[in-house]
Amino acid sequence: MRYQISGKQIDIGAALQTHVETELGETLAKYAGRPTEAYVVFSKTGHEYVAESVVHLSTGLTVQASGKDSEIYAAFDACAEKMDKQLRRYKRRLKDHHRDRPDPVEVSGGGSYILAATKDDSDEDEQSSDAPVIVAETEAKIPSLSVGEAVMQMELSHANVMVFRNEKQGRINVVYKREDGNIGWIDPHDAG
Repeated sequence: MRYQISGKQIDIGAALQTHVETELGETLAKYAGRPTEAYVVFSKTGHEYVAESVVHLSTGLTVQASGKDSEIYAAFDACAEKMDKQLRRYKRRLKDHHRDRPDPVEVSGGGSYILAATKDDSDEDEQSSDAPVIVAETEAKIPSLSVGEAVMQMELSHANVMVFRNEKQGRINVVYKREDGNIGWIDPHDAG
C-alpha cells in the first residue's frame, strides 16, 4: 500500500509517519484486504490539530475520516478510530463487495464544475445574469456500481451525493441524502 502523509504548515516527523502507517495498516487489514493508497493530512486550527485521511480501496471504494485533538498523535488516533467504526459497520458489505467483484470497479471520467455568479453581475445586464461563471473545474471519476454499493460509498466518503453508472442498466444514476435523513435515488430513463 502506498502512503502519502503530509502536513499543512506542520513538519511531520518520521515517528508520526511510522505511527500512522502502523495504525492505519492494522485497521485496514482487519476490514479491507486490498487498500491501494492512503492520504493523511495534518493541519492545525487554533489550538487543535486536525488529521484527515482518505483511503482508496482496489475495488473503487473510498473511505474518509477526520479527527481533532490538542495533541497531534491523539488527533490521528481519533481519525483512525472513526475509520475503524465506519469499516466495522460495513464489514459484511465490504467482504461481499470483495467476493462479488474480483476485479476493480470500472471507472469512467467526467467533469465536475462549480458555477457561481461574480460580484460584477448586475441586474441591468439580464443576458449575463443567465450565464453563470465557472469558478472551478475538476476531473471526477464515475464508478460502475450497484445502487447499494453507491449508497455505501456515499456514506463511507461522507458525501451528500454520489453519481455513478448503474451496473444493471448502464445509465448514469444519482443517490443523495434527503433532508428527512433517508436516501434518494435518481434513475433517469426514457419515457418513450
